[in-house]
Amino acid sequence: MWAMLCHLGGLTGYVVPFGQIIAPLVIWLIQKDKSSFVDAHGKQALNFQISWTIYALASGILVFVCVGFALLMALAVAELVLVILAALAANDGKPYKYPLTIQFLK
Repeated sequence: MWAMLCHLGGLTGYVVPFGQIIAPLVIWLIQKDKSSFVDAHGKQALNFQISWTIYALASGILVFVCVGFALLMALAVAELVLVILAALAANDGKPYKYPLTIQFLK
């Protein structure tokens, strides 16, 4: 359950600024020593959310040259789909690796 919540916590960024990083970080910090499964999923969720935040900021800058808006929309849809897939994998007890993710935490 905690591994799944690490992934779903990333969706809080839609209502709380930087919630996409804060929620998974808090869950991971509290639960990482209790389960290697939660530790692995928490790292994946954090790496994904940090990477996606960087991509969104870059897309936001590109809005001024007319391509950023399409990128922002694509990122939002892709994030929603990928977070749901990761949460389902975690709920099934399977590992999940997000695509296009920079590995900040290893």
